[in-house]
Amino acid sequence: MSGGGQSRGSETGAGSILAIAVLGATVLLTTLVVSILALLTVGRSVANAADAAALAAADTASGAIAGYPCAAADATATLNEVTVTRCSVTGPIASVSVARTVHGIDVSARARAGPPPG
Repeated sequence: MSGGGQSRGSETGAGSILAIAVLGATVLLTTLVVSILALLTVGRSVANAADAAALAAADTASGAIAGYPCAAADATATLNEVTVTRCSVTGPIASVSVARTVHGIDVSARARAGPPPG
């Protein structure tokens, strides 16, 4: 005889629903973490591209490489799959900003390059 008047039939499948909910939450969290890590990697890549573009512009401004500084920065940025959003050269010092859009998110970076102070 059953003591409480309730049958175990109403709880049938509750464990399956709980398992599906936990699995769904795990998949969602994993997707979120992987996406954030991918954006961090892209951010570092964009920063490296900004450094390379600024160095190319500074080398051109100093006369070490023939050409125009901002054109050199733009060519270097294109090779690194970013776009130059700002380029300025003051004497031998070049300042470059670059950007890249990844999954609808703009990732940007700035860099300066030139001879060492002193």
